[in-house]
Amino acid sequence: MPDHDENNITYRVAARGEAILTSPRWNKGTAFTIEERKTFGLTGRLPIRVNTLDEQCDRAYDQLASRDEPLRKNTFLQSLKDQNWVLYYALLSRHLTELIPIIYTPTEADAISNYSHLFRRSEGLYLTFPTRDSMEEDFLEQSNGRQIDLIVVSDAEQILGIGDQGVGGIGIATAKSAIYTLIGGVNPANALSVTLDVGTDNENLLNDHLYVGWPHKRVRGKEYDDFVDKFVQLVRKYHPHCLLHFEDFGVSNAKRLLDKYRDKHAVFNDDVQGTGAVTLACIMSAVGVTKTKLAEQRFVIFGAGSAGLGITRQLRDGIVTIDGVDKEEANKRFYLLDKYGLIKESLGPEKIRDGLQEFVRPDSEWEGVPANDRGEIELLEVVKKVKPTVLIGCSTQPGAFTEQVVKEMAKGTDRPIILPLSNPSKLHEVRPQDANDWTEGKALLASGSPFPPCKQPNGKDYVIAECNNALIYPGLGLGAMLSKARTLTDTMIIAGTERLASLAPALKDPDDALLPDFEEAPRVNYEVAVAVVEQAIEEGSADVDWKKEDVREKVKVAQWKPVYWTYIYDPEGEA
Repeated sequence: MPDHDENNITYRVAARGEAILTSPRWNKGTAFTIEERKTFGLTGRLPIRVNTLDEQCDRAYDQLASRDEPLRKNTFLQSLKDQNWVLYYALLSRHLTELIPIIYTPTEADAISNYSHLFRRSEGLYLTFPTRDSMEEDFLEQSNGRQIDLIVVSDAEQILGIGDQGVGGIGIATAKSAIYTLIGGVNPANALSVTLDVGTDNENLLNDHLYVGWPHKRVRGKEYDDFVDKFVQLVRKYHPHCLLHFEDFGVSNAKRLLDKYRDKHAVFNDDVQGTGAVTLACIMSAVGVTKTKLAEQRFVIFGAGSAGLGITRQLRDGIVTIDGVDKEEANKRFYLLDKYGLIKESLGPEKIRDGLQEFVRPDSEWEGVPANDRGEIELLEVVKKVKPTVLIGCSTQPGAFTEQVVKEMAKGTDRPIILPLSNPSKLHEVRPQDANDWTEGKALLASGSPFPPCKQPNGKDYVIAECNNALIYPGLGLGAMLSKARTLTDTMIIAGTERLASLAPALKDPDDALLPDFEEAPRVNYEVAVAVVEQAIEEGSADVDWKKEDVREKVKVAQWKPVYWTYIYDPEGEA
């Protein structure tokens, strides 16, 4: 453990010589001081010049800039992380907006799809179905004796829009963990990335002789559930206060597993809850601009997969919690569409996916509304009848929000709230500039990918908020970790969401963005974490003896920062 001081932290470290230089946690490279070099046997192992961290960042950035391809940049940064955590995170923090797309979406998807061909070294914990009998032993090899605050796990069935990637799921788990550290301040030494290798249905991987995972069709059903449950019970047994983050599970498992374990442990699914939370924050700031309430909105959700359903549930929970509306009444504010059009009774159980039942519309509402030749009611007809105030796209159908749809929506509300959230940008439902033009500058807009500002009829720029999950999930997670809550409650998530919404630039200037700029993500997530801990204390979910008035300072102190601290050699210290 470190020794804390007002202006410095001193670590007692057992590693020395080659061992400290090859430890990404302790290595400082050329930043080791002269005294540290003598103490740790490094004088002859390093060139004489002592560099500052800023100088090291300048050197690393120059090396990074010499790589032209994003995938080569990703590989360079992965190598840097394997060498020196402080330098890696310090470099990223200095170039946040530029480098997040390199270490996460979209470039990380390329790295994951090529995982077996790029493989160099272990990135975390690989739990494989054929060796399930030794799972506990394997788990303890990596985690025993460690303080684990965060576990990010993926079974890689639905990775970043590229689908089933088998054992390559470790790449998304490590990338997500890195975002927790970079933006949330989670100590990387206290995080564990896990892939559950239950096989793959990706024929390219199964036929690749270099594939490093288990070359077998995906295990499903009871065998799958038992395997996942064995892992979750190990987490609960040995690390009862950690956050368990489920990432990129398939549509048939994501919400189901979240519901199964959310009352038993602090679990979080970013695809379901993170997307919903950041979208709720965005809409809360939009209704702040329109001087209305959440409960007064009429929501059309185009695309009812994991993301669309997660958004719908989070918005519904927001209406219940914030506006005090009954759950069943709140459900009536939503109209969901999927590949079968509007989700209504006559589709039948074979076409209505599990989880959608509470949002099914009665057929009696739609008598006389034109349907297509398959009997499905399409988006334009829904917009004509419902006159939505909010239109959200999670469909990955580019151009689905046509000029006719957008203009029809604008007839029914003064300030239409339009959120084309599909990623990447080539899959967006409408180009923000088009939605702006078609509504004569009246639309309140946010997107799932970065877009340039829109030109308004009056010549001003309208900033398009990016509905990026990273604006909220690191703070939600950090708040759960620091409060040591046994569950991450809906009210804790709502508290973090309200805090994010309160920071929206649009609340000061309606022509500004509905969410803070991504460059503000570290500051924003600090505020989110504070709100989550405060709520946990207030509702009795927290397992710490903090007072609410002390939370801000305690969160600040607890955040890990990429700076070099002083080392003292101690054979009994940390290795």
